[in-house]
Amino acid sequence: MVLSDAERRLLALHYVFPVPLNRLNRLYEIDPNLEKLYVYKAVELAHILNISVSKASQLKDSLDRNADTPYEALYERNAITPIPFTNPLYPDQLHVLIDPPAVLYAKGDQTLLAKQFKVAIIGARKATVYSREVMSLIVPPLVENGAIIVSGLATGADTMAHIAALKYGGKTIAVLGHGFFHLYPKENRALAERIALNHLLITEYPPYVNPERWTFPMRNRIISGLSDAVVVTESADKSGTMSTVEHALDHGKDIYAVPGPVTSLLSAGPNRLIDEGARPVWNGFQIIESLVFNG
Repeated sequence: MVLSDAERRLLALHYVFPVPLNRLNRLYEIDPNLEKLYVYKAVELAHILNISVSKASQLKDSLDRNADTPYEALYERNAITPIPFTNPLYPDQLHVLIDPPAVLYAKGDQTLLAKQFKVAIIGARKATVYSREVMSLIVPPLVENGAIIVSGLATGADTMAHIAALKYGGKTIAVLGHGFFHLYPKENRALAERIALNHLLITEYPPYVNPERWTFPMRNRIISGLSDAVVVTESADKSGTMSTVEHALDHGKDIYAVPGPVTSLLSAGPNRLIDEGARPVWNGFQIIESLVFNG
């Protein structure tokens, strides 16, 4: 990938200040190519970025200390492709978010980002065999019609969705809530390596960033942002899965929910979504007919 000088400066900034693009809007208004990035005083950075002078001073020190770091070479050495928001590889769907990632970091087949038909399949970390069974009905028609399966590599339903995509010969994108040097959960390492080989792993965090409680809700907006539709298999009524659905609703995405037994706490979320207007789904052809033939 060929990066402009402005994009290289963004990589340097993002490495030490990994925030969404909306946090950098004022900086880009003042300095569209970040040409003055290294000459701002701490008090100026504090005002522009709306942070404390103390934090701005630390940021400036980090920028100066790492001014000669060859970020592109470091990423290439680790098979990581940085995709700044100004780069042609950056997916158009993410530009409409209120807080788009300033940079995406990718491992694998970046061409999947440009594919037009993506479906997110998400659910509970403690998803039961019921989720696996319904995915055997939902995923095959989707992948047969060229859909990319998007999920978050978490345990439970996310893992089942990625594995189903692989099992039925489809393509999958895993969106991580951390940097590539700290894969979580560890039991999905082999799956992540397989996805990175012929599919795609992406994250908005530089490689050193650890998984934190707040990084996963942030990841959810990327899952919904990339996708044309979101399918919920099993979920408690209040959960991270529901936060992904809220992001999807905010951007007019189609929501599908798998109806489940009223005696199951993990069917409470999907059943409530159906009651509120989500489309009940038990077969992938329902999504195909809606998105491809009617959309």
